[in-house]
Amino acid sequence: MSSWVGVWLGVGLAVGCGQTSDVTDAREELDSLLRTQVRVPLSAGEYHSLALRRDGTLWAAGYNTSGQLGDGTTNSSNSPVRVQGLSRVAAVSAGDYHSLAVRTDGSLWAWGANFTGQLGDGTTTARSQPAQVPGLSGVVLAVADYYHSLAVRTDGTLWAWGHNASGQLGDGTTTARSAPVQVTGLSGVVAVAAGESFSLAVRSNGALSAWGYNGYGLLGDGSTPYRSTPAQVPGLSGVVDVAAGTHHALALRYDGTVWTWGYNYYGQLGDGTTSSRFTPKPVPGLSGVVAVAAGNHHSLALRDDGTVWTWGNNSYGQLGEDTPSYRTTPAQVPGLSGILGVAGGGSHSLAVHYDGTAWTWGANFFGQLGDGTETSHSGPVQVPGLGAEGL
Repeated sequence: MSSWVGVWLGVGLAVGCGQTSDVTDAREELDSLLRTQVRVPLSAGEYHSLALRRDGTLWAAGYNTSGQLGDGTTNSSNSPVRVQGLSRVAAVSAGDYHSLAVRTDGSLWAWGANFTGQLGDGTTTARSQPAQVPGLSGVVLAVADYYHSLAVRTDGTLWAWGHNASGQLGDGTTTARSAPVQVTGLSGVVAVAAGESFSLAVRSNGALSAWGYNGYGLLGDGSTPYRSTPAQVPGLSGVVDVAAGTHHALALRYDGTVWTWGYNYYGQLGDGTTSSRFTPKPVPGLSGVVAVAAGNHHSLALRDDGTVWTWGNNSYGQLGEDTPSYRTTPAQVPGLSGILGVAGGGSHSLAVHYDGTAWTWGANFFGQLGDGTETSHSGPVQVPGLGAEGL
């Protein structure tokens, strides 16, 4: 387990003690944690991918009709192109058709589709180049998914904007927002994830909160009505990481176990069945996990030995091997070791190796794998053209 897990739990204990000096110390510790925790330099959207190089430049490949590659055009590319006008990038996230980047100065930048205000600039106008999200500073991480966006600030508050028909912005309404609004009743946020119309947040005390669309039991509380404000997922503690697919969710606990719930038609919950589940349960036989990720209907787990394990839909090879069209239990991606981070896209997957190389597999209709082709791959292929310095 990564070293920052212990820090998260320590912050949670400090926040809960109720002493003014301790709260101040906890806020400082939270600020330090959020600024220093390891970022995965890859992110996958529905049909595009983002790669953050060690020099702070951002590169993109794949579908680009909404300008989500950020190169000033709407031309798709099967090889990485540089995102224009951005340097000193610290964190990235690819949504369905839009993209987000956090710079080292705490500013947040957005580009791509904007028909529900998901770029956060007060308009619904698409952009083919990054523009700063106004009125939001001190950002340390951000998530773009489908038609809404989330951002965490150094003070542990969570902000949201975009589509809100199911209450996924968490502001107590179902009104779409084209500018950031604070999510109600959450503090000490250290990790977030967004599915099609629902949101998840991990707090520094290891508690997980959920809100938005609740079909298939996405909010993990055993019910189905949507919720427009966050509520804690019962029966789940010590959470350190979280991921969301279209209609399923994964939570990683401090002990290296993975818990899943939601839609399960393709076996994406990893429990050996295809039955959807309304409450979290552990994935059998999977331990030593340090990170989780999710595509539309598939799941990924990175173990502490650098191996990657996948399950769920495999219609386009997104599980990383030639298997049947889906798999209901985790299996190791063959030929892949020494991995430091993973990401899941619509129907493709990404991984970064310790040597800084990027590896991709799965659907490649628009060149989202970045290998110079539009040929899908059922096994990992290296992404060329990202420079000798690597990710």
